[in-house]
Amino acid sequence: MQTDIFESAARSVQARARIRDHIYQTPLLPARTAGLDTGGQVLFKAENFQRTGSFKIRGAAAKMTAQRAGGRLITASSGNHGIGSACAASAVGQNLTVVLPEIVVPAKLEKIRSYGVDVILHGAETGLAEAHAQKLAAEEGFTYVSPYNDAEVIAGQGTIALEILEQCAGFDNVFVAMGGGGLISGIGAVLKSFSPRTRIFGAAAQHSQALADSMAAGRIVETEHLDTLADAVAGGVDEGSITLPMAMATVDAVVSCTEDEIREALRALAFGENMIVEGAAALAYAAWRQVSVQLAEQTSVILLCGANFDQATIHRAIFGV
Repeated sequence: MQTDIFESAARSVQARARIRDHIYQTPLLPARTAGLDTGGQVLFKAENFQRTGSFKIRGAAAKMTAQRAGGRLITASSGNHGIGSACAASAVGQNLTVVLPEIVVPAKLEKIRSYGVDVILHGAETGLAEAHAQKLAAEEGFTYVSPYNDAEVIAGQGTIALEILEQCAGFDNVFVAMGGGGLISGIGAVLKSFSPRTRIFGAAAQHSQALADSMAAGRIVETEHLDTLADAVAGGVDEGSITLPMAMATVDAVVSCTEDEIREALRALAFGENMIVEGAAALAYAAWRQVSVQLAEQTSVILLCGANFDQATIHRAIFGV
């Protein structure tokens, strides 16, 4: 696995050269208030300012630029991955089909269609849409673009860490929200290759922490999934996913957060840092807040992975009404 980590880091370097013109290099912003009471420095890697409002375009673009032009690609997602994939396909000239659940939010459907990709509506929830996309890929010769279980997608997410290494001379910790594991695996591989002293904290939402539970068990396990403010990280992990061994090899600690902790992190980011982000981004901040006293006088980077939120949900979380 150590060799795989180094290979993934090298793949991130290659991916960065390919996707540079299709993404934004996002800023690393010093916190306004976070860390002041512990003497530590907190920096926010602001993927909430990314081209599609989320880091997902990095992995999608890395996958698509590694394919021959004009290929037949297919993916499934009603959220950030679907939007990022559609944008990337439009930018690099790939033929993409996006399978969406029939209950997709109309605004998201409109956004994905705006990039000129083909859309199929199938199933009552995203899991069924994903299964249908995988079935079509096997039967009709599409190349399937996984949101996380793909070496090129992981490499694309790892380009975030390459930017951080250039933007900060030295940092002790990085906090990353964990969903299927593509983001933390990519970042983890780069940091363990180029900055092995940096500790990697995975942030898990207690209401849906499939990867955290699988890491603890050493194998993919079924876990209960409840509604969570960090909806972008909700859901299971594919059996045999390459992200599980990569996460186990690179993540130093997992911090599990309650819905109340995520909600308080959303409020702290809004009122203390002047940033409104989606729940998965606040999850990473919630994890740092939970262990911040232990990290006194250290430099911590918190990845704000996106800002594609439902306005009514975020309004209730921040203002309580």
